[in-house]
Amino acid sequence: MHDRCRLRHAQQAMSRKVKFSNNWKQAKAHVQRIHARIGNARRDYLHKTTTTISQNHAMVCIEDLQVRNLSRSAAGTVAAPGRNVKAKSGLNKSILDQGWFEFRRQLDYKLAWNGGHLIAVPPQNTSRTCPACGHMSADNRRTQARFECVACGLQEHADVVGAINVLRAGHARLACEVSGAVRPPAAGTRRSDSIRLDA
Repeated sequence: MHDRCRLRHAQQAMSRKVKFSNNWKQAKAHVQRIHARIGNARRDYLHKTTTTISQNHAMVCIEDLQVRNLSRSAAGTVAAPGRNVKAKSGLNKSILDQGWFEFRRQLDYKLAWNGGHLIAVPPQNTSRTCPACGHMSADNRRTQARFECVACGLQEHADVVGAINVLRAGHARLACEVSGAVRPPAAGTRRSDSIRLDA
């Protein structure tokens, strides 16, 4: 059984106990052990993934996402209740459960240890801009997954288009930062493979 299912069953079992009774305390301890196991699994995954990425890439470009804003509740107020609250609640839980902020934090310092760079670029319109002709329009992305440029007709998965645009923006930002003094390392290579140019 998946840990999430175990947690749900354990929490349901605890809710049926008399609060602060011995059985309730045992059920609570069981819930806490499952929470700890889930947390350990998440940390283990994040450490292994960020270590692998930092050891095999000299530059990583990511969107500068504001996790706090993305995971904000959609419940609204009594006067102005929110819409799709249940769906937004599920999305918020997934975002927080995956540890986006911790992933970025670990990737940042591990890349620095290995002489690499983590470059965060603004996320605006990265999946609405055509990487072929540069045309930006909300009509380019009619669905969540599909990208089709209304100007040149390019068709691709929206995530692939977003990744291309993020990488290009990262390269442009790095080029501005180094000002030609150091040749930027190619993505997918170790930092030791970079070439220093004579001034």
